[in-house]
Amino acid sequence: MIWAKEETLSRNEIEEIQLAKLKKTVEYVYEKLPAYRVKMEAVGVKPEHIKTLADVKHLPFITKQDMRDQYPFGWFAVPQKDIVRIHASSGTTGKPTVVGYTRRDLENWAECVARLACAGGASSESVAQICFGYGMFTGALGLHSGLERIGAAIIPSSTGNTQKQIMYMIDFGTSLLVATPSYALRIAEVAMEMGLNPRKDINLKVGLFGSEMLTDAIRAECVKVFGDQILVTSNYGMSEIGGPGVSGECEYLCGFHINEDHFLCEVIDPKTGEVLPYGERGELVVTCLDKETQPLVRYRTRDITRLICEPCKCGRTTIRMENFSGRTDDMLKIKGVNVFPSQIEEVLLSMEEIGPHYEIIVEKAGHTDKLTIRVELAPDKMTDDYQKLKGISKRINSRLKVILGLDTIIKLESPNTLQRFEGKAKRVRDLRPKETLRND
Repeated sequence: MIWAKEETLSRNEIEEIQLAKLKKTVEYVYEKLPAYRVKMEAVGVKPEHIKTLADVKHLPFITKQDMRDQYPFGWFAVPQKDIVRIHASSGTTGKPTVVGYTRRDLENWAECVARLACAGGASSESVAQICFGYGMFTGALGLHSGLERIGAAIIPSSTGNTQKQIMYMIDFGTSLLVATPSYALRIAEVAMEMGLNPRKDINLKVGLFGSEMLTDAIRAECVKVFGDQILVTSNYGMSEIGGPGVSGECEYLCGFHINEDHFLCEVIDPKTGEVLPYGERGELVVTCLDKETQPLVRYRTRDITRLICEPCKCGRTTIRMENFSGRTDDMLKIKGVNVFPSQIEEVLLSMEEIGPHYEIIVEKAGHTDKLTIRVELAPDKMTDDYQKLKGISKRINSRLKVILGLDTIIKLESPNTLQRFEGKAKRVRDLRPKETLRND
């Protein structure tokens, strides 16, 4: 189902809307945000210089550090009396980034999420269980508002107590699950421990997943455990640009449709900052076109993707972003090789003997990097046969060497050995000294 006419406009119509909003936004931030005005003046750009969409490349970037430097409200463009909601990132690596909303911001946010929820399979008949944590994190309330707007029944169960989550799913007839992909798999795992069959006893039709990257391998695993009837889609956003609502997948799973009348997206070379042509892979940069409180211009997301212009079978005409191949700040440099955790995940989940839970450990052994991967065997593939276990480890190492060009140490673990996560999974432990990392 297509929610809004703006999703089917012609390219000329979309770009006319974007240009008008971009000009207005640049004028607005120049006047209302001193920190960004200083950036513009430093590169010699003024609002009147923005005459075409291509002129966005002349504007300076905003980074997460810029937001932290202005903590907490330095990027707010409206007075405190107009703010009706405040969210923030987790701040696990420093001060959190703070995002505020006016009433109009909340309306636009709900509208954007409603579109993506519909694209991902939601409808007014959906019974939606939200297993994101309610709080400062934008995901739960963002999906809640969008799903509520389309008329879905909301079960705001938040996180924790997985057995009770399963009870709600069965008793309330949950048909749509909002969660991280890793927690969705944890729900299926606990259901089986309870003697249930997730395919038969939990009647999920739609998985609207976010907060973590949804690889094709994890998507296939979700379909495997919940049944062929489930449509598993992912949607994208981040707290700095307002939360979920930037883009999302439709039933054809061929990229994330961007809400282009609300967001202008570019892909840049992460090293040079140069704008790349459509189709080339690089770092996603997002400009918010409709924000009153926090109209970020050219925000560097650190997510790696490419933009797709070809028409989609679903009827939407908006440009899509390809599923992400990783983040520039998630990339590991091991023995001089750039490694994304998603590359390792794809290999692990392609093997039937392996379960979906793993941990990547990077250490320094003398002067050499050491890459260890702990991975659980699938419950039905448990064995004490040393030769079989050795063969599995060897095949994993061989496949990873083809992809990464590196040797790895594989540690096979029993089922339910590794830590489980209700929120975003933490798959990587980089134990190398920080001084070493800076010198790589």
